[in-house]
Amino acid sequence: MQIDVLVDVKTTFGEGPLWDVQEQRLYWIDVAGCRVFRCTADGREVRAWDMPHEIGSMALRRNGGAVVSLANGFNLLDFKTGDTELIVNPAPDKPHTRLNDGKVDARGRFIVGSMDTREGGADGALYRLDPDLSLHHLDEGFVISNGPCWSPDGSTFYFSDTFSGEIWAYDYDLETGAIANRRTFTKAGIAPGMATDGSTVDAEGFLWNAQNFSGKLCRYAPDGRLDRVIEMPVKKVTSVNFGGPELDILYVTSMAKPPLPIFPSDGVLRGSLFAVRGLGVKGLPETRFGG
Repeated sequence: MQIDVLVDVKTTFGEGPLWDVQEQRLYWIDVAGCRVFRCTADGREVRAWDMPHEIGSMALRRNGGAVVSLANGFNLLDFKTGDTELIVNPAPDKPHTRLNDGKVDARGRFIVGSMDTREGGADGALYRLDPDLSLHHLDEGFVISNGPCWSPDGSTFYFSDTFSGEIWAYDYDLETGAIANRRTFTKAGIAPGMATDGSTVDAEGFLWNAQNFSGKLCRYAPDGRLDRVIEMPVKKVTSVNFGGPELDILYVTSMAKPPLPIFPSDGVLRGSLFAVRGLGVKGLPETRFGG
């Protein structure tokens, strides 16, 4: 196994690595820096787009451009002009919340959770944006929504509230996009100060989770058993996604600046985008948003 710095742009709050098999390009975001980045599998041809608000996640669209979850709601992004267009604000009556982590299911729906920006109240919710741009409320009662992803067959949806110390599983209906039967998939706390962050599922059905503030990447078996732990060279790892031509490189984002002074700081590699090679497993292609 080898861990390399792929791109060193010192993202204040790097998040959401997203490998697109169609373009053979990697996207990632800087939440607080309000930017979307793109590069090749080996870190060349870096390009960036400025966002008008903090960004929580993004998904590429089947017909070009992207859908992004910004602090003001769901938006469409035109890569040619850099312009964004508001689709809907899911909670205009809650100015202290914003959209956070999100991913697209196998049928092209964008599932995104919101968070309490004060990181105190459980005012976050889980939403589904359908290809016809209709919005649907799925669940609620979260402080910081994170880590949405699916089992390879799409029947199980994984999700977490960052400081809960758990990753949950739901039954997922691919025909309707409905969720049911939330239960504990695993108790993810393996180190003091651990916080569950972004997740992805590999081709074998194992879930990989970035555990922020502990610098660990943890792989969990489909039964929730801890299978493997990778120690990263920085503590504030935020999210993971498999990519590269063979889908065998694990891309890892990190943050350069902790949100609160009580959290650990990192050295010169803080905020880097990392590539982990030689894991012996492959990921699954990410679906584009159908709208």
